[in-house]
Order: sequence, then structure tokens, then C-alpha cells
Amino acid sequence: MSEVPAAPGLAEAVRDGMRRAAGALGASQAPDGHWPGDYGGPEFLLPGLVIAWAITGFPLGGAQQAGMVRYLRATRRPGAGWGLHLQGASTVFGTTLNYVALRLLGVPADDPDAAEARGWLADHGGAEGVPTWGKVWLAVLGVYRWEGVSPLPPELWVLPRGLPVHPGTWWCHTRAVYLPMCRLYAARWQGPETAVVRALREEVLVTPWAEIDWPSLRERVSSTDLYAPHSPWLEAANRAFALYERLPKAGLRRRAVRLVREQIRYEDETSGYLTIGPVSKALHLLVAWFEDPDGEAFRRHVARVGDYLWETGRGVHMQGYNGSQLWDTAFALRALRASGLPARGEALDVLRAAHGFVDAQQIRADLPEHGRHFRDRSAGAWPFSTAEQGWPVSDCTAEGLMAALGSADLVTEPIPAERLRAAVDRLLEWQNPDGGWSEYERARGSKAMERLNAAEVFDDIMIAYSYTECTSASMQGLLAFRSAHPGYREAEIERAVQAGEAYLRARQRPDGSWYGGWGVCFTYGSWFGVAGLRAAGATAEDEAVARARAFLLAHQRPDGAWGEAFASSPEKRWIEGEPHPVQTAWALLALMATADDPSDPRVAEPVERGIHWLLAHQRDDGTWPTGPVVGVFNRTCAIHYANYPAIFPLWALGRFGGSTS
Repeated sequence: MSEVPAAPGLAEAVRDGMRRAAGALGASQAPDGHWPGDYGGPEFLLPGLVIAWAITGFPLGGAQQAGMVRYLRATRRPGAGWGLHLQGASTVFGTTLNYVALRLLGVPADDPDAAEARGWLADHGGAEGVPTWGKVWLAVLGVYRWEGVSPLPPELWVLPRGLPVHPGTWWCHTRAVYLPMCRLYAARWQGPETAVVRALREEVLVTPWAEIDWPSLRERVSSTDLYAPHSPWLEAANRAFALYERLPKAGLRRRAVRLVREQIRYEDETSGYLTIGPVSKALHLLVAWFEDPDGEAFRRHVARVGDYLWETGRGVHMQGYNGSQLWDTAFALRALRASGLPARGEALDVLRAAHGFVDAQQIRADLPEHGRHFRDRSAGAWPFSTAEQGWPVSDCTAEGLMAALGSADLVTEPIPAERLRAAVDRLLEWQNPDGGWSEYERARGSKAMERLNAAEVFDDIMIAYSYTECTSASMQGLLAFRSAHPGYREAEIERAVQAGEAYLRARQRPDGSWYGGWGVCFTYGSWFGVAGLRAAGATAEDEAVARARAFLLAHQRPDGAWGEAFASSPEKRWIEGEPHPVQTAWALLALMATADDPSDPRVAEPVERGIHWLLAHQRDDGTWPTGPVVGVFNRTCAIHYANYPAIFPLWALGRFGGSTS
């Protein structure tokens, strides 16, 4: 691509900005080539781990405990409590669990932070209205009775696998959370009744313990929390399960518990005792302790707790995964390549170290008996975090593939073609019937299953869905491979890309945007939407591309930036926010992709204004301000990608500078 005509001095300013950004990126790279970063933000994660610690007594250093208290104090809303995530208003879910965590960590009830949060909770109906996940945590702690929890029967796991309601058809994170929850529920396990537990019963519940009609609380959820109301189908299922619980078949329950225990062990052993995420991690640790407090499973779980902890200036919290290592590294590698610096000998060691990490994290073999345990093939895929954790992800596989291909000419040992072909094999077999790609697994169930969504605070959580981002990345990865290695499954790649293109066109909104499922929100989704169409061969004159261009131009701020509020995600409409370097970079990458040449008069002036804004807001050390959180999941929960401000502005500058992207 040719150099972009620019105002006098701008081209040099861009080169200087890229050098400083690449220097800052290199300075924060870990010795193994990845970029450590905070992947936090949800406020319901740390309390679960603290509850597990309080019950089991696993080693947690005094400095870690003090750091957790510091973090809880720092994140409480003035005059209120805690939310679902750091950028949300106080909720009963967040306030109940974080208040409980604060008390378990030794903060007295008359502490000003605790007293103020408790007052807010009482004003909003108390823990009686905590959502189901909160009820489970309180029940296992002993602050709630299991009779107040909607039934979680393990017998669902022994249903015929072909039934639509079988947990094997559910979204992987949903079944991963339900699995240990139903084990706890089946045994009605409860931790030791300590003085703090007895006190908490009086502190978080507004109704005296002895007077509570526990079954009446099963369906109660505070209006501060409810995003996905219970459907009549879910309420009917809960009533049926409650009747069953009065007289469960002992033999069937034993069989169901055996199967659940087997599934839990499999997830533990195949993920290095990390499990798929932080909620299941804490729950699996509890199950291991209740099963055998002196057993190997519990010891191995305790040994991996640190993988989820992150310390910031505000204290210690629990991350939303065991990190975003591969995801961030693949993007950073591509941004560096886009800058053109490594091709000129600058930041080449940084790129090579990143390539080494990407190489090391490719999953080399399928899990044993994966089908029996509701898992897909994974050999050749890339994960979101590490190969040890091992859960394959479609867009991580595509980004890893593109990162490997894009740096092959600059490294001494490129990833062998047969391993790249394995990645292509996985991408082809993961495509959904609608032409799109889900993140972890091919879609297995019907959207009708969403009627049984019992999580209440999240949406689109029951099955795997196709996403614009996953679809676009998968298409781009397949096409990049075909370009570099022609002749392998070319016809199948072509059919897959055509189906993906049709999916992207169908998902474009009337205003020309795409909804982003994993980033905030229309800037993120539109970048992927445009990139996918253009990779598939859509021209700059294509009607869908033109509408996307118009959308992006309509939302550029007068100062040249873009800024979108988190509320865009749950409300599913553009809501203006403060100018943001990451969203500006996403929008610039999308806008530049709508033209054949960045000097196209339809985009040249707006793009240049955006580039000026990025340069003006680059700090002296080469980085950009963090700004509000721009990650999201399940529509309602914000999550922080600490490395995004270091990666995407560099990428946008590189794309503008006319280097290889």
C-alpha cells in the first residue's frame, strides 16, 4: 500500500509516534514474549474465591488478604455498594457478595465502608433478592439455606444426549458453572458455621433468619440486577424440579453425581486445574475440598489460585480468566508488523519473542475422549490464554494464525505448514450452519434454550452464538492462509468465506454498523464487520461498505476522536461516551478499510483528524491513557483489557503510515 499523503510534518510525526509506541510495547513484554496485563473488572469474581478460602482455609498470605481488602474499599461506590462490574451502578448481587467478602477478610461490621454498603443493601431489599449465582454462594457459606435456591438437579447430565435441554448443548461457560453448582446442590454442602457466618445472616438479610420462607425466595431477584427476566418456561421447570427434589430417586441421583464428578475431574485434569474461568475455578476448588480436604485435587487447585490473582495500585483482585496472554500477544504482533518497524530492523527482537510465544501456545493434540466430555477437537487451535489451560477459541485461532503468517518472513523458525493446516482444519469444522462462527465451540443448541436462562444478570448465555468478530477473524485467517499456502482445501475455504460473508451482511444493522459482542461496542463490531467483508472481496463501492463508512463518519467527534459509552452494549444502541484512544483506533482501522486508498477523499480528512487526535494524546512514554473499560461479555458485564491502549493506536498509526498490515 502506498504512503498516505499527509500534511507537512504529519508523516514524520506518525513514524515517531510508532517508534515510541513500539518502544513502550517492547519495554512491557515478558521474557517469554507475551504481554502481562490486567484482565479484571467483573465484581462478582473475587468474593467467590474469598468464600472458598473462608470455607476451606487454603493458604492466603496476609499481604494478599490486605490487598483484597484494599481493592474492595477502593471499588465501592460512594454512599452505596458494588456493581456487576466496575463501570456499573450498585447491584444487590455485587453489594451482597463484596460485603460478605469484606467481612470474611476481617473487616468489622461497624467499619464505615461496611456499614454504608450494608445500609444500601437494606434499602434495596437485602440479600433476599440476590440472583441465583449469589444465592448459591451464600448457601454454601451458610448465610442462606439451600431451600431458597432454585433447584440445580445433577440428573440433567444423565438425560439422553440428543435432548435439546441436555447440558452438553449449552454454552461452555454456562455448563461449566452449572456443573460444580449442581454437585454442591446435590450434597447440600455447607461450610463451617462460624461467628462471622452467623453475624452475616443478620447483616445481609432484612428478614429475621427464623422467619424467612426460604422457598418463596427462589424466584426473587432485585430490580437493580434483573436483565433477563425469568420466562414462564423457566418458572415451570423450576416448579417441576422442586417437586422432584421432594422425593428424588436415590439410584438416579447417585448415577448423576458419579457422572458430574467425572466431568469435574476431566475439566480439572485437562486444564491444569485452571478450569475454563474464575467462577468455575472457585467452585471446583470447593468441590475438591468437600470431596477430600486432604486430596490431590484440592492441593492442585490451591496451587493454581495465583494464576487468577492480579495486583494493581488499588489492591488485589481476581481476573476474568487466567489471563489474555495469547489474545493480546497475537494482536500486538500484528500491530508491530503493521507499523513496518520490524521489517526495517526496529523492534525486531520484540516481534520475534512474540512469535515464539504464539508458537508455544498452539494446542498440539486433541484431548483424550473429548467427545465423551462434550468437547470439540482442539489440535492446531489457539486458546485465549495459554495452551495449558487449553480451551480453543475460534478468533484466537484465527488471530494466532494471522500473526504466525504475518511474521513468518522475519523469524528464523516459522511455524510449520502442517501445524497451520491443523488450525485451518479447526476453523473449517467450527463454522455454524448460519455461516458464522461462535467463540469456543460450534453451536449445539436452539435459541429457544434461552427461555431457560437462569443467570438473570446476563443475556445470550444458554447456547453458543455466532458473532461478527469471531466470523470476521475466522474468514480473515482462512484467506490469509490460502494466500500464503495455496492448494490446501481451497474449495472448502472459499465456501466457508462465502457463507461467512453472507452472515456478516445479514448482521449489519440498518444504520450501517455491527454490534460488538466482546468489545464496546459498535466501533469494535464495525471494525470486524468491514474487515471481514473487504477480505472476502467486497469493494469500496459495495453498498454494505458504504453504509459502514457513513456510520463511522456520523459518529466521529469534532476533535477527530470516537468515544462510545459502555451502555451501548446492554442497551444495543449507540450511546456517546468520552473520547477513547482504543475506540478511535478501532474506528480508524474500520474507516481506512472502507477505501482502496487512504487518500480517498471520502475518508482522507476524517482519518487524518483521527490520527492527529491519537498523536496529540500519546504520552511522553509512548503509551496512551487507559480510558473507560472497552471489553464486554454477555452484553452486561464490562471487562478490562489492559494492553489494548498500547496495541490498537499503534496498529492504526501503522495502517495510516501505509506499511504492510
